[in-house]
Amino acid sequence: MDIKQILLFGLLVGLLAPGWSLRSNRCLPEQDLKDAAERELRSHFREPPQNQTPLGPSYSCPVEMFTQQPPKHLKDRSLSPWGYVRETMEDHFPSTYTRALCLCTGCVLIQNSQLVESHDYNSALVVQSMVFLKKELCRDKKKYRLKPVRVEVAVGCTCTRANSTP
Repeated sequence: MDIKQILLFGLLVGLLAPGWSLRSNRCLPEQDLKDAAERELRSHFREPPQNQTPLGPSYSCPVEMFTQQPPKHLKDRSLSPWGYVRETMEDHFPSTYTRALCLCTGCVLIQNSQLVESHDYNSALVVQSMVFLKKELCRDKKKYRLKPVRVEVAVGCTCTRANSTP
C-alpha cells in the first residue's frame, strides 16, 4: 500500500464509521443548537442512567444502612457506596449530568462482628468515557458548530486494596 492508498483508507474510515463525526457538522444559529444536539445525541450515543437522586450538601459513610434490609440499588449495597452530584458544563450538550461521588474513604466491612468503615481498603471511583457535544464558535463569529468530545465521568465506586507501599 502506498501513502495515497493509506490516506484514502483513513478518510473513508472517518466518513463511514458511525459516531466518529457529526452528520450536521455545519455552522448553526445558536437557537438551533439544542435541537441539533438532541437529534445527534439520540442517534449516536447511549442515554445516561435515569433516577439518580443528587446528594445533599452534607453526607457521610452510611455504615448503619448495612444493618437494615438490603437496598435494591447497587450504589447502596456496595461495600463502597456512592451517591450522585449534579454537574453543569454551560457550553456542552447535555449541559447537566450526574457524576458519582464515593460516600466513604474506606470500605464497609465486618470486623469483630461489627460493621465498620475499614481504612485497610479504599473506595475508588469507577470512571467511564462519555461523549458530549461542545458548542464552538464558527469563523463567522455569529454561528456555532457542535464538536463531539469525550469526558471522563465517575459512574460508581469500588472497594480496592489500600494504595500503600511495603
